[in-house]
Amino acid sequence: MASPFPLPDPMRRALDLAHAAQRADEVPIGAVVTLDGRIIGEGENRNRRDNDPTAHAEMVAIREAARRIGDFRLTGCDLWVTLEPCPMCAGAISHARIARLYYAVSDPKGGAVEQGPRLFTQPQCLHRPEIYGGLAEAEASALLRGFFAARR
Repeated sequence: MASPFPLPDPMRRALDLAHAAQRADEVPIGAVVTLDGRIIGEGENRNRRDNDPTAHAEMVAIREAARRIGDFRLTGCDLWVTLEPCPMCAGAISHARIARLYYAVSDPKGGAVEQGPRLFTQPQCLHRPEIYGGLAEAEASALLRGFFAARR
């Protein structure tokens, strides 16, 4: 069922990037970093294309945002992503000091925010963003299900 509220533009863009990743035969995940409502970094999964295990959508978007603003601290920035971040990406979110994390689908197998290790609840976590899950959940979930069903 579609939400009665309009989808925020950054999440719409993250979904567009997830579709682009799928067209490139990558796991369909997209991510966008915003500052004051403007997109300053975006990424889609690029693991296969780049032969890089760290080329998750979130990492690509965070790297681009840091280059664009000239600082590895993304204080005041928001991250919008179509799947709950994994431990690596959650660690990068903490180190970058991302203010708010918005994600579409929970990931019981690989997630580290509200599933698995729940990184931001650990006492060793340096920074904890505000977390908002479930935005565009139906669309992002259908995209992921379709991608993996086609490979089985």
